[in-house]
Amino acid sequence: MAITAEEVKKLRDATGAGMMDCKKALTQANGDFAAAEKILKEMGLAAVAKRQDRATDNGRIFVKVTSAKAVMVELSCETDFVAGNVEFAKLGESICEVVLEKGYTEINDELVGMVNDLISVIKENMGLKQILVFPLGENEFASSYLHGEGSLGVVVLFKADKAELFANEAVKEFANDCALHVAAFTPSYLSSSVVDASYVAEQTEIFTAQAALLGKPAKVVEGIVKGKLNKHLSEICFLQQPFVKDDSMSVEKKAAEIGKNAGGKLEVVNYTYLRAGAASCAN
Repeated sequence: MAITAEEVKKLRDATGAGMMDCKKALTQANGDFAAAEKILKEMGLAAVAKRQDRATDNGRIFVKVTSAKAVMVELSCETDFVAGNVEFAKLGESICEVVLEKGYTEINDELVGMVNDLISVIKENMGLKQILVFPLGENEFASSYLHGEGSLGVVVLFKADKAELFANEAVKEFANDCALHVAAFTPSYLSSSVVDASYVAEQTEIFTAQAALLGKPAKVVEGIVKGKLNKHLSEICFLQQPFVKDDSMSVEKKAAEIGKNAGGKLEVVNYTYLRAGAASCAN
């Protein structure tokens, strides 16, 4: 039977599939619209399977924060062109919404199915690399930042002695600035107190060898090593780094100052950043 252009367009509008695929499906289904939709879905799933071995080195980070939790999603794809695609962006945002609404904490068949549906339309391999969920208690708050079109995403978690502290404008501004700070400096650790002992020992050994070349007395060498180690930790630990908007004090001290001025106690308790296409996250 003859398939009209109007029928092809109707199927394309309903499914997002290409014009030729829609015509082929309608022809195969003898004009039956529902059957054609099923054929297109089967064609799409077959295409997904064929594309699964293709490398997905590009992608985008998505972040959604509510009063109850913060969600980060990393979607990967083959090209930067698709990473900037409107439908790809909608998919990431939709996944965040579903994770929040249904309380998911890990990747599952429903979320993978959402990705596969778009693969069948865009014809490029994609992957849901990870989702991270951060529950927020009554006296906790999260700020977030996305760089550019999601090449880097940040979430910073805060705790206060009273929830109303987070309504304070200075506190909200500081929280946002902390997310910007993490994006700019990408610290390796939250605090010097949680740095691996083996890493500290290794750095101490390196600094000791360097200081020994100066030919100073042992007591002086010890002081030099301690100074070098403290400086190094202040460079890689979020709370000890000079605050991005006021480098006269550390992030930790700035948090204490902001909290005190707002009439309470404020702490930065954790952070995470994800870089699209990177092997891992830091927190």
